[in-house]
Amino acid sequence: MTATTDGSTGAPRPRAAAASATTGITPGADAVLEAARQAAERGVEHLLARQDAQGWWKGDLETNVTMDAEDLLLRQFLGIQDEKTLRAAALFIRGEQRDDGTWATFYGGPGELSTTVEAYVALRLAGDLPDDPHMARAAAWIRAKGGIAASRVFTRIWLALFGWWKWDDLPELPPELIFLPKWVPLNIYDFGCWARQTIVPLTVVSAKRPVRPAPFALDELHTDPRRPSPAKPLAPVASWDGAFQRLDKVLHAYHKVAPRALRRAAMRSAARWIVERQENDGCWGGIQPPAVYSVIALHLLGYDLQHPVMRAGLESLDRFAVWREDGARMIEACQSPVWDTCLAAIALADAGVPGDHPALVKAADWMLEEEITRPGDWAVRRPQLEPGGWAFEFHNDNYPDIDDTAEVILALRRVKHPQQEKVEAAIARGVRWNLGMQSKNGAWGAFDADNTSAFPNRLPFCDFGEVIDPPSADVTAHVVEMLAYEGKSHDPRTRRGIEWLLAEQEANGAWFGRWGVNYVYGTGSVVPALVAAGIPAAHPAIRRAVGWLESVQNDDGGWGEDLRSYGETEWMGRGPSTASQTAWALLALLAAGERDGRAAERGVAWLAENQRADGSWDEPYFTGTGFPWDFSINYHLYRQVFPLTALGRYVHGEPFSPNAAKGS
Repeated sequence: MTATTDGSTGAPRPRAAAASATTGITPGADAVLEAARQAAERGVEHLLARQDAQGWWKGDLETNVTMDAEDLLLRQFLGIQDEKTLRAAALFIRGEQRDDGTWATFYGGPGELSTTVEAYVALRLAGDLPDDPHMARAAAWIRAKGGIAASRVFTRIWLALFGWWKWDDLPELPPELIFLPKWVPLNIYDFGCWARQTIVPLTVVSAKRPVRPAPFALDELHTDPRRPSPAKPLAPVASWDGAFQRLDKVLHAYHKVAPRALRRAAMRSAARWIVERQENDGCWGGIQPPAVYSVIALHLLGYDLQHPVMRAGLESLDRFAVWREDGARMIEACQSPVWDTCLAAIALADAGVPGDHPALVKAADWMLEEEITRPGDWAVRRPQLEPGGWAFEFHNDNYPDIDDTAEVILALRRVKHPQQEKVEAAIARGVRWNLGMQSKNGAWGAFDADNTSAFPNRLPFCDFGEVIDPPSADVTAHVVEMLAYEGKSHDPRTRRGIEWLLAEQEANGAWFGRWGVNYVYGTGSVVPALVAAGIPAAHPAIRRAVGWLESVQNDDGGWGEDLRSYGETEWMGRGPSTASQTAWALLALLAAGERDGRAAERGVAWLAENQRADGSWDEPYFTGTGFPWDFSINYHLYRQVFPLTALGRYVHGEPFSPNAAKGS
């Protein structure tokens, strides 16, 4: 028995067995094939039309309104608020509010406290009044959930900048952290790269404890304005939580007696670390949160707004803005051109576009120019490894991405480039770098090797999202698939990756998805990789995966999975059908030899039937993951590239045979 949902906040509801609940009559195989062929042709035309003149693709990267709220709070803190930006951001934030007065972190999700607090404060900055009906509903809901005191640490840091929260009631994060050598627990390289880039500037903010005059009070967001920050009971001293809570008390005491010379030296080192990692476009790591906190930290250390570093940083933040036709302004947390471009190239090639097509050659040229050939933070753990690989964003040379590198190589292999020697050299460097980033357990993380310390997640400061980067099934699968197509299926390092993947399979046959939602993404990534690497379709692991996908197929023929599957097992593989998730399931089924099976036919029919006239698909649901459950992403190009890839493989078969590429 499976279940579907209506996309609201309720639990999955039972549905009838798929055998008796199909909508209409599923067409025969010939009709499905013809529908798939026509849909693929329309999809190709649509995707080709979206390519930038320079060769790249990029869809909007939609997250939640905390990006927009924090952008306004930053401008207020720096004294650079302007009316046009304020109005446009407020228009977007108001438009995302739910009927109950709350804001969610993903489409159809439940209201979320910290997001609602930040959105409320941003609208107060824009002039909305506490008595306005939409504001009163939000404030009442916030109080019912515990008020500001129950919000996450990062939200309360933003409020502390304006005196709406006390710095003494926030976890301590001393800048002396920068001095810890890499072998000491809780050194900055124990954190994932995104957390590292955020934490280093926040140590400066935590030490400086700035307060700017608040333009209004926020008493209406406290359950008791006279005592807005009740003390929380300590966990048992023998527990890890208790130990780290007491460590935080020690650090608070240290804040009062820290040697001034040592603290100044630590903040100078932090500033140097920050400035050294500023990218050519002025951003930090190509993501908005580290950029925001880096600008604040440097400003507190005396960098005026006209300093080249500050000016470039602020200009980079403006490039995260997406201006909509209605005048609203949405802030992207990140931009994904490399990821979007390699996935688009794979989709077009698999849909039958010739490898020497000008669009594919132009895309390859752009990707080749984006190759990273200098060391970054990853070299702290792999100092002897030669650089190579690709990042996710336009500019992010410090943090190439293992996942992107694997997919770029798979994309480049599909292109017939006039300068093949140049392509081969870049691929060789990427393969070597990916192999060198393998973790001790045989798998791969996203940005670092062996970034698995359990300590950072224990810090009271780290109460939001993942702060480490352990290996995941989806990234490992993409690397294994790439290595298979590079003729390295029998390489001992590839075999270790395969063994790790087989051991990670869930009892029901699925794989967890770290960077996409969720088990459908993980399974759709792993099955094609295992088959490409030589695991037969009859292998028990593949058959279990097929069985699970068939069991969670929706009545309409598609697949979907709600983000709540990250915390509640009853949501595994369950949710309204989406184009991207249906495509992921199909990629697994097709790789497993199920092309002529009823599940695959129904999935392909769903994609064809739900395609728009212009060759695109609609997908309001969030199927991308930043941090499981805590931070979700709607990649606007996912709804185009993955369905096209699945349709192309259904029509044309596998793109090319494993081991047919340049061998080892």
